[in-house]
Amino acid sequence: MTQDAPSLPIVVADYDPRWATMYAEESARIQDVIGEWLLGIEHVGSTSVPGLAAKPVVDMMPGLRSLGDAPHVISAMEGLGYKYIPDYEDELPERRYFVRPPGRGYRHKRLFHVHAVETTSAFWRRHLSFRNYLRAHPDVADEYGALKRRLAAEYGSDRVGYTEAKTEFITRIESLALTESAG
Repeated sequence: MTQDAPSLPIVVADYDPRWATMYAEESARIQDVIGEWLLGIEHVGSTSVPGLAAKPVVDMMPGLRSLGDAPHVISAMEGLGYKYIPDYEDELPERRYFVRPPGRGYRHKRLFHVHAVETTSAFWRRHLSFRNYLRAHPDVADEYGALKRRLAAEYGSDRVGYTEAKTEFITRIESLALTESAG
């Protein structure tokens, strides 16, 4: 598994409206190089929910026509300065994962995470439903933000523990979100 250096603490920051601009600019760059294989691209994760505290890393989810196009997408993304991380494919075979380290002027280790998936995948549906639910239910988003802050303080630099500790909340909200979006 690929992680940040263990000595770096987990940072959960107040919502920053610049995250939406960063997403718009970077997603346009990505669309320019993988548009041929792309059906859409979405801003997901906590930075996509106005008002939600988040780790200051913008998550994007390009929706691909087919994972069969992944070799082309990987090559194009690497050309943009992204690092392809195949480590997680055993547990998430439907996703191709990329990170882009920040340029000058940014203090955080990773600025963008890209989760390329097919638009017909459960991964696509879950992430969009979760995001949309948090946007529609600010009280739940506030609860999630408070949980993340508490867990960041509790787990320090233990990213695996932090992520696992959020799982029950995320699974519960995903279930509610998928039910709501189906109804």
